[in-house]
Amino acid sequence: MTMRGPLARIGRIDGLNFLLTNAIPRRLATLLMGRISRIESEWFTAVGIAVWKLFCDLDLSESKAQRFRSLQECFTRELAPGARPIDADPAVLASPCDAIVGAVGRIECGTLLQAKGSTYRLADLLQDSSTAERLEGGYFVTLRLTAGMYHRFHAPQDCVIEQIDYVAGDAWNVNPPTLARMERLFCRNERAVLRLRLADGARINLVPVAAVLVASIRFTFLDVRLHLRYRGPNRIPCDARLSKGDSMGWFEHGSTIIVLVPRGFVPPANLRSGARIRAGEALLRSVESERR
Repeated sequence: MTMRGPLARIGRIDGLNFLLTNAIPRRLATLLMGRISRIESEWFTAVGIAVWKLFCDLDLSESKAQRFRSLQECFTRELAPGARPIDADPAVLASPCDAIVGAVGRIECGTLLQAKGSTYRLADLLQDSSTAERLEGGYFVTLRLTAGMYHRFHAPQDCVIEQIDYVAGDAWNVNPPTLARMERLFCRNERAVLRLRLADGARINLVPVAAVLVASIRFTFLDVRLHLRYRGPNRIPCDARLSKGDSMGWFEHGSTIIVLVPRGFVPPANLRSGARIRAGEALLRSVESERR
């Protein structure tokens, strides 16, 4: 979260930031945020957006709508047509969302980098050791959506979504101060593991991870809202066919998406921790030689 004015000084104190966003009753605050965000009142929404802008750089200039009935409508806003051009190269996996790159690297010995000096097991994230083994030697990219960003995510390639595994969990913040202090954070939080089959048969995984104040994860192709009170089923078979750039779903606030690919894909040289990327831009590229 990018803070401005007097709030910026507080935001720069990592320890205080960690306490303010995690030492609260996280699940209760998240459920309450869900209720508040659905209140339909133009004046309440206008006040809420004004407060929101005190804490982060919220830019609504690209939004398809400029007036909102609720904070949820603003959180989950669509963008104006053409605001996010999609890389048309069939060898490119496009970024599913606007984000800051948290980490990127090889999947080695079944582990991924969370933050400097901190790793976690892929099998723990997926709760599926066979998929973790299949992804060994591939790449991961952690994409962090901040509170002011566009919160929808899109198909990175022409694909079929075959399955979603919902993993119940906690609602820790996923910002850098928390990632630096909380081991295996992504393995603790509520998340959904998506299994995608690309047009050429390659299988990749996307893992949207919820966080404090993220009231739910929604998918355009699934008539189910995944949230802290969801009770199952945990494995949801799908047969959703999407074209590259199609809307897949949205968070009801900022959070994280982890992209997981097997051998045969490589990131561009300029994709590094801290880099900003927008939905539709090149995230990974298929390399035939790597697949052999």
